[in-house]
Amino acid sequence: MWTRSLPVCLCLLVAAMVGTRAHAEDGWTTFNGDLAAQKYSPLTQITPDNVGKLKVAWRTHTGDVSSGGPPPTGMHMKPDANGKIPNIPATVWSATPLFVNDTVYLGTPFYRIFALEPDTGKVKWTYDTKSTLEALTQPDLKNRGVAYWQADAPVPDQACQKRVYIGTMDAKLHAVDADTGAPCADFGSNGVVDINQWNTQNAKWPLSILQPPTVFEDYLFVGWAGKDWAESQDSPGTIYALDARSGALRWTFHSLPPDIAPKTGTANVWASMSVDRERRILYIPVSSPSPNFFGGAYPNDLPIVTSVTALDVGTGKVIWSRQLVHHDIWDLDTNAAPTLVDISKDGKVIPALVQTSKQGFLYVLDRSTGEPVYPIEERPVPASTVPGEKAAPTQPYVALPKPVTEDEWPGIFDLADLASFGYCSRTLKKLRYEGRFTPPSLEGSLIYPATIGGTEWGGGAVDPKTQIFIVNSSSAVQIYQLLARADYDKAASGGSETGGLFPMSGGPFGLNLTTFLNPLGMPCWKPPYGTIAAYDLKTGERLWNRPFGQVQKWGFYMPESWGTITIGGPAITASGLIFIGASMDSMVRALDVKTGEVLWKALVAAPAVALPAIYQYKGKQYVVFTAGGNSILTPRVSDEIVAFTLPD
Repeated sequence: MWTRSLPVCLCLLVAAMVGTRAHAEDGWTTFNGDLAAQKYSPLTQITPDNVGKLKVAWRTHTGDVSSGGPPPTGMHMKPDANGKIPNIPATVWSATPLFVNDTVYLGTPFYRIFALEPDTGKVKWTYDTKSTLEALTQPDLKNRGVAYWQADAPVPDQACQKRVYIGTMDAKLHAVDADTGAPCADFGSNGVVDINQWNTQNAKWPLSILQPPTVFEDYLFVGWAGKDWAESQDSPGTIYALDARSGALRWTFHSLPPDIAPKTGTANVWASMSVDRERRILYIPVSSPSPNFFGGAYPNDLPIVTSVTALDVGTGKVIWSRQLVHHDIWDLDTNAAPTLVDISKDGKVIPALVQTSKQGFLYVLDRSTGEPVYPIEERPVPASTVPGEKAAPTQPYVALPKPVTEDEWPGIFDLADLASFGYCSRTLKKLRYEGRFTPPSLEGSLIYPATIGGTEWGGGAVDPKTQIFIVNSSSAVQIYQLLARADYDKAASGGSETGGLFPMSGGPFGLNLTTFLNPLGMPCWKPPYGTIAAYDLKTGERLWNRPFGQVQKWGFYMPESWGTITIGGPAITASGLIFIGASMDSMVRALDVKTGEVLWKALVAAPAVALPAIYQYKGKQYVVFTAGGNSILTPRVSDEIVAFTLPD
């Protein structure tokens, strides 16, 4: 019987089908699990009732790790100009393991590929790019993993019908046979494409390929990372679409107008991307322009920068673009692939995406049009007092879903203030603070959320059936102080990813960026420093929000109610579990999707700042974590990959 309610039921059924179609039943085939960036596994063998029984199935160490010292024993390095063997920069390992082709594939921060047996962790083969181990564009050696492609109709006994790709910091993209690790000779030049051949404007450093390409059909979509805190004019942002077989360039997307690009740069895509298979749309998270903290050299109307933008897969033409921060002078890069999910709302099914952000907003948009599913309003924000700077008068604001970070900074943490004899309070009185989007200033501005806050590149995860969205976030307070060029030049230079002096050479100002800590290293702001939350996308309601992780300092664990800064993201299962590393304390955890309660945890060798992978092989479900560490959280680094499963 056809009733008025039947179309709604059909819509809900279609929504569930569309939502689950994108991911393999037992695999983890891309950086985000699938092209929709849902980080969702339909597997149900591990449940909230039995997750407490998880045990280590296998551990493997790649040997590709450095804390910033001499090369490991057995590694041969060329002497420098003074005849000395150089130290190897510290490693940051954020590689999502892939499970596909009955193999676990990994990239390492020494730019090698490892192919592992999925049930034992034994090495099948390795491939060495022989890339330079120099931190050419980043403070550390970094890698976020590999990408996989296979032909629609593989030809038997012909090599490279299945391929694994890895990028390097010196801008090389390598393709190897997925079964043997041998280079694919028909890809570029003997298996290598030099991405830097297209780096022709403001080219001061190589276009580092730290994030694996996004693979769809026979396309490879390649973004890049750079050194955008050092210069005022950098390489302008681009996306390259390559042929997956030959490496030939099919199209290039430019994020900046050609007349403006020489004056600025970046607005690049350094994070992962997502793809709507049915609509053949590529969604890209676009970062801020150069220099990161002063916009006097370029106009306010650069609509693509700090945006989420939809491109036609076949041409690279813009379908729609939504700017998330106007005239971004806070380094609030859009930094994660949007999660694609169909939402059942008000009797309709909306093809939606959820874009997480450093500023803590969750932008829920119709992915066909870019129009908001939940309202986005323009709110007035403070003006800049810096000569030559004209901050945007308004910024987009999202009230629903509730932001993952509060509008107002948390306030002085009495314990830190007391321990430092009032240092935090005294410092605060010298700073400018007028709420969200307080501009950088000459006297120093308190910034909240700051560039290391909100949600980082791990993004969120969604159950496409229940439409529950899970996201972890950080509450971080930083101080942005612009220094006139003459003052900057008097100061010592050198900064890390989280703070220090950044020249922004070629412009009138340098930057002194500090995290608001007391002299003992304690945060001057109130905890919690990290949380994890669940949202019902059908209503926008936040279902629960809990502190996540534990600060580990001076050999002690601080109270759980403090949480920690988190890097990395969650993965969820159809059985109602969240698996996540991400915390400073080097724990990996399983949480209940319904409540956020921690049901299981285990200690690994370093913070697991990569997305976990979930797969099934020979009837057993595995959860795999890469425990590599990140200097933003702690100096502890490792080369460990560890798989967990249930006992037989």
